[in-house]
Amino acid sequence: MKLQNFILSSLVLVAPLVLGGPVPSSDEGKRALSEVDDQLTSEIYPREYLEDVLRRRTTTKHLRIKRHNEPELTNPQPIRGEFGAPILGGTNPSRDREQPNYIHPPGTDNGNVPNLKWAFSDSKTRLVKGGWVREQLVTDLPPSKDIAAAQQHLVKGAIRELHWHKVAEWGIVFNGSILVSAVDEHGQNTAEVLNQWDIWYFPKGVGHTVQGLADQNEYLLVFDNGDFEAIGTTFNIVDWLIHAPLDVLSKNFGVNASEVFKRLPEKNPYIKPANVSSSLVAPTSPSGELKGNSSYVYKLSDVGFKPVPGGAGTLNIIDSRNFPISTTIAATVVRVEPKGLRELHWHPNADEWLYFHSGVARATVFQGNALARTFDFSAGDTAVFPDNTGHYIENTSETEDLVWVEIYKSDRVADIPLSQWLALTPPDIVAQILNVSPDFVKSISKEKQVLVNQKTFNHT
Repeated sequence: MKLQNFILSSLVLVAPLVLGGPVPSSDEGKRALSEVDDQLTSEIYPREYLEDVLRRRTTTKHLRIKRHNEPELTNPQPIRGEFGAPILGGTNPSRDREQPNYIHPPGTDNGNVPNLKWAFSDSKTRLVKGGWVREQLVTDLPPSKDIAAAQQHLVKGAIRELHWHKVAEWGIVFNGSILVSAVDEHGQNTAEVLNQWDIWYFPKGVGHTVQGLADQNEYLLVFDNGDFEAIGTTFNIVDWLIHAPLDVLSKNFGVNASEVFKRLPEKNPYIKPANVSSSLVAPTSPSGELKGNSSYVYKLSDVGFKPVPGGAGTLNIIDSRNFPISTTIAATVVRVEPKGLRELHWHPNADEWLYFHSGVARATVFQGNALARTFDFSAGDTAVFPDNTGHYIENTSETEDLVWVEIYKSDRVADIPLSQWLALTPPDIVAQILNVSPDFVKSISKEKQVLVNQKTFNHT
């Protein structure tokens, strides 16, 4: 009965807004509040909040809930125009504020599109001496079958022990500097110091290691298989030596293994505290150094960030065309200015996996068959947009740049923009299909615009 009375009382306040009648005055609102005074109860929200919900219904000019970057939004509700009603049961208001398009999606969303988002903040963090790691696997984000990822942190001197994978590894430095070293099947080797924004790629099966050089060092790891933690994917050197017979080790190295390996760690350390290497270069190999087209590193810090058409930011493509060794992972590093937009487009050759490094964003994914869903993103979020699904990414901040990394299990980055497709199709065909003016079609740029904002166009 209390719930029925509350709903009826709320309708008294909301009906004038929905039906176009006069909005109650402040005094009328107070009287309405007093009439339902005894009915304001909720298992989750405090009474003050429920009063505020009703009060705002009596004074607002419309029922549109503002977006998450607008300061008035403190407790978003599942209300859009005449649809929806307040939440009175269990919810997480802080999560609702972070994801306003979940709780009151735009009217253009439709159907049951699966969740395509995962936050590293929801991942379990593994703490070790010398750093930490947290992962996003296919078990966290089921649509991400091609890509798994991890955030990893090393303190100064800490070493991610020598190891190799059955899958390729791609990485980018976000903070500090690191030393990466590797040896390939030909005995060629490398040791390189990488700084912020620098990238590396280790093909499957290549033995490698990473050491932190600055006081604090952090980077993103990407693997070209979503089931990265499957048995038989990663092989650590200590783990192997512990399980090799001592007489075999003696014969292999030509030493007394009982003496040489008497202080071998009892279990795999994963990350080991250590001193910074006294030599930041690789030993001379008779087979030569991994460089040129065989280099495992791409120094984006030297290349710099590249402005792109549209004028709303920068976009760098790193794939086998400029990083030849990276044959299974292609990437872009994107920065979009406040309120800028990565134009509507799709990728014909691979799923798009994303990591949002900073800023806030929204994106709508169109899956065909009238299916569409809008997602909100912030720093530390990951996502996967299936190949050929139409989408955009918008920086929703008024003041902060949006930075993200795109990953494709492919040798190259490929995209088809909606605008360019329309512009390069006979205008009369487009105009008749869309019921728009041929002049509008002719005005669309025939070149990719990539990152756009309102200033990109002469018209509004």
